[in-house]
Amino acid sequence: MDNDPDLTSFPPPHPRDQRVDHVDTPQQRPEPANPGPPPPPVASLERKPQGTFARGFGWGTGIATGVAVVGTALSLLSLVGLWVMAAALLATGGQQSEQTTVVWGSGSDRLRAIEISGAIMAESSDGSLLSAGTYGYEVARELDGLSKDDGAGVVLLVNTPGGSIAGSKAISDAIERYQERTGQKVLVHISSMSASGGVYSTAPADEIIADYGSLVGSIGVVFGPFTHYQDVTGTTGTLLESGVTTTGGVTQEYLSQGTGKDFGNPFRAMTEREREVYMGGLKREYDAFVSHVAEHRGIEPKTIVDDLGAFMFDPVTAQEKKLIDSVMGREEFFRHAAETAGLNPDNTSVEALSAPSGLETLLGVERRLGLAPAATQGDGVTPVLSSAICGGGQPLVLAGDLRALCG
Repeated sequence: MDNDPDLTSFPPPHPRDQRVDHVDTPQQRPEPANPGPPPPPVASLERKPQGTFARGFGWGTGIATGVAVVGTALSLLSLVGLWVMAAALLATGGQQSEQTTVVWGSGSDRLRAIEISGAIMAESSDGSLLSAGTYGYEVARELDGLSKDDGAGVVLLVNTPGGSIAGSKAISDAIERYQERTGQKVLVHISSMSASGGVYSTAPADEIIADYGSLVGSIGVVFGPFTHYQDVTGTTGTLLESGVTTTGGVTQEYLSQGTGKDFGNPFRAMTEREREVYMGGLKREYDAFVSHVAEHRGIEPKTIVDDLGAFMFDPVTAQEKKLIDSVMGREEFFRHAAETAGLNPDNTSVEALSAPSGLETLLGVERRLGLAPAATQGDGVTPVLSSAICGGGQPLVLAGDLRALCG
């Protein structure tokens, strides 16, 4: 078949297509017969040097971008932090700070200090005073919230003329609950005064210690003042200032123990029946006060009534009369409190609730828990004072002139 290709006339396979089973040395490796043209040379890439302006502009842009990114991130974190704190404050009413700060000492062991200063009121709805005071229900809340993990004991720092019966009793009851719940001790240090409600509120404490020069006592109940205008002939005055004209004069009195729908009306005298009824109520409160102190301080009720009365005593006399246990300065007291709790004073910190921080203030925190702020005053501004104490509408365990607190 003339048209069939002659397979024997094809050229032999190229050496590159042949299989090489073994090559002993590089010199024995067969060379290609037609290696082809060499590969084109790789173009040389030269980097032109940047000018000073270009380098500076690049660095500046990079730094500015980095700062902007970091600043944005920090701003977002700050906003998140503010939101979290605001949410926490709203959850607790956003009215008081409950952060702690160290008031004495240093170390890992802790005692909790709670301040009872100024007039004692029951709660914030009682209003404000011309000077700061204490909300007894909130102090009780703080005590009720403490556990053994919050410290090895409690110290109460007292400087008060007393105040409302409700606020004073709330603190006293909370002290007993704390002692029963934790098995830990409560010690009291009086810096200047513990009068009336101060004695009532702290009577269950394990130890009551007074500083030098302080005053302790005034176990009694007061009600008033009550003003009487004798033989009124006319009333005068303006919206801002009232006036009464009488021919018989003006009298004002407090009850140390009266009834009628208009009891307290300054334009008539108090009746004997009114005096009898209210004195009966005051006597019940007084008897309860006497029994409370007698039970917790180990003093005979008759001694309290006949001997102590409503007098104020210096620390030495107060100790002799069993109103306090000893006399110490603040530094000595803190070290004694640590030792009483079984701690090393040199490794003990005394912590107390702190005033609101600047950030908390911005978020609406007005005060620390338990603190009754002073009434805001200003030109032409009449402060809203505590109706619980300044209104004269309830018996008080208070010593001193109300005008110092209420104006």
